[in-house]
Amino acid sequence: MTSENITIKATAGFERWLKTLKNIQARAKIIARIKSAEKGNFGDCKPIGEGVSEMRIHTRSGYRVYFMQHKLTVYILLVGGNKATQQKDISRAKELAQEIRNGNYEYGDNPGF
Repeated sequence: MTSENITIKATAGFERWLKTLKNIQARAKIIARIKSAEKGNFGDCKPIGEGVSEMRIHTRSGYRVYFMQHKLTVYILLVGGNKATQQKDISRAKELAQEIRNGNYEYGDNPGF
């Protein structure tokens, strides 16, 4: 896939999480991975069930970005977190994915990844 083929959207919660992330280096790595995903390269990721996948960002804290594919070429960033919050983040990502599939969710502003 090329960058013309993939659209990345984000939930407002994901945008808030990324914006308030104190670790600037980790934030830069996460943004770089999102930009890579826009070009079709999602890197180290795996499905975790219910249509949600986990993108692993290799940093000390083990940051994760949970996303879903929506339609053919739209990917939605649902939740971000780290290894310590993984179970809570997975549960929330699955809830959001269901809301989106049901048409009951509005996306954030996507502050330019």
